[in-house]
Amino acid sequence: MFESITRLFDAPYYQNENYPQKKSLVYKEDNKWKHYSTQEFINISNQVSRALLGLNVNPNDKIAIIVPVNHPKWHFIDIGVLQIGAQNVPLYATLSEKDYEYVLNHSDSKYCFVTGDDIYKKVKAIQKNTQLKEVYRLDNDDSDIGWNAFLKLGKDESIQNQVEELKKSIQPEDIATIIYTSGTTGTPKGVMLSHHNIVQNVKVTAKRLNIHGPGKRVVSYLPVSHVFERAAGYYEQIMGFEIHFAESIEQLGENIREIKPHMLAVVPRLLEKIFDKIVDKGSKLSGIKKKLFYWALELGEIYKPYNGNGKWYKFQLSIARKIIFSKWQEALGGDLEFMLSGSAPLQPRLIRIFTAAGIPVYEGYGMTESSPGATLNDLRNNGLKIGTVGKPLEGVEIKIAKDGEILMKGHCVMQGYYKREDLTKETIIDGYLHSGDIGELDKDGFLKITDRKKEIFKTSGGKYIAPAVLESELKKSRFIEQIMIIGEGQKMPAALIQINFEFVEEWAKRKGLEIKKIDQNEKLRKRIQKEIDKCNQNFGKWEQIKEFEITEEEWTSESGHLTPTMKMKRKVILEKHKKLYDKIYNL
Repeated sequence: MFESITRLFDAPYYQNENYPQKKSLVYKEDNKWKHYSTQEFINISNQVSRALLGLNVNPNDKIAIIVPVNHPKWHFIDIGVLQIGAQNVPLYATLSEKDYEYVLNHSDSKYCFVTGDDIYKKVKAIQKNTQLKEVYRLDNDDSDIGWNAFLKLGKDESIQNQVEELKKSIQPEDIATIIYTSGTTGTPKGVMLSHHNIVQNVKVTAKRLNIHGPGKRVVSYLPVSHVFERAAGYYEQIMGFEIHFAESIEQLGENIREIKPHMLAVVPRLLEKIFDKIVDKGSKLSGIKKKLFYWALELGEIYKPYNGNGKWYKFQLSIARKIIFSKWQEALGGDLEFMLSGSAPLQPRLIRIFTAAGIPVYEGYGMTESSPGATLNDLRNNGLKIGTVGKPLEGVEIKIAKDGEILMKGHCVMQGYYKREDLTKETIIDGYLHSGDIGELDKDGFLKITDRKKEIFKTSGGKYIAPAVLESELKKSRFIEQIMIIGEGQKMPAALIQINFEFVEEWAKRKGLEIKKIDQNEKLRKRIQKEIDKCNQNFGKWEQIKEFEITEEEWTSESGHLTPTMKMKRKVILEKHKKLYDKIYNL
């Protein structure tokens, strides 16, 4: 199975040979769904390769791509770049001008493909400080630097032989891409991944996941610059799935109902938002309907896989699925077989509830440096253990260092950091990738993540605090959308909180409250204190949250609080809210 795939650009050819799709790549334009077949995908990718050769792009040259919304053109560029031995450097659309300058410069990118006026202006403003020869617009078909003008450069099919020769020369061990980490701390690092790194990862993930094509529908909406979505794209190509591109993150819910996907890759924040909306709707029901909704929810919260709760629970769950959870499935299109979660820790409670609802959530673990997957849960063969991130994938060895750090070895380990041999030597020691995460392996071989090594801190009393554990527990509250535990070197842990604005507004209406300043409203503060007190009961005295402050604005990637995959940038959040930090600790 998949033996003929050894380089990333083999994926669409494999699809075409084994199960050619009429709707390989599907996108929406002028309110209509349009598509490219597998053969069209290949034809356009080849034209991209020829156009790049016309621009004197050589093997090992770097080509940057910046798109805010996923589109088939991203994949055409990607395959077109890879099959001539050049390297794709994807960048997040939310980066600042300064970050664009750094990454484009550091990566030695020759050409850049962008979408949107804002991104184009940012890149053009710093182009003179980089090696960029030209910036092409994927969304401006008719200009001299538009998509059509670029494709015209590859119109001459007589040089296709050159493309074929280059394809043959590319080895699985060759570098395919340099992905710059989104930078929760410090300067972005360029992770070098080979064709083999990602191809092998995709193959062993395909073995672990129990979904069969061809023709299954999936939704692409996470940034393609993120390795999780990138690897998912290649996986979907080799499985012969239809890749449907969401119009935007705001329209994702509507698009999911239209597309009716069979599989959905999610980051925890998105699943939390889906769940919050479901609970919000349920809370507005009345009478017996409301009681049944919360009965089903409570049933979901105690779910155990493999009939771990006995026959009576199984009977009750079958009723809950029929009268309550079936509506959840409809809201997610009605055909969803499972969701795949990665990128950050997911609350076990959500895994229990959605799996009870008949929509299993398989949590995995990895990082950009591990191409990306290292472990994955799966319902077959007792392979699902809620509260863990699953067992190591085939060919991946996981061990725990003396200080609790997770180390991994195998095909997944990156080739190193571009131009940073010093950092590479610090991160890969004796073939083991040092993850920076703290975890433990249980007796059955399941990995549990307990915290980020760099995020664990000591209070002035010498007690260790693992913030992720506290944060995960507190985010169960409908009042709290984001929370960051602070207190390194201080006498006690405390919290900076971004409330769930939508829910708090609804709560205030029900209570007849007018909240003018959310950070100063005493009734709201008392209500949040109640949530914190409830959570504190589950932790030791030294871990309990003693003080908190509410931030006025929403934490987003655009505001700089979060990375594009919705992880907290702790250093940035502290800088932005230094006054609140000082207020908590009387500084």
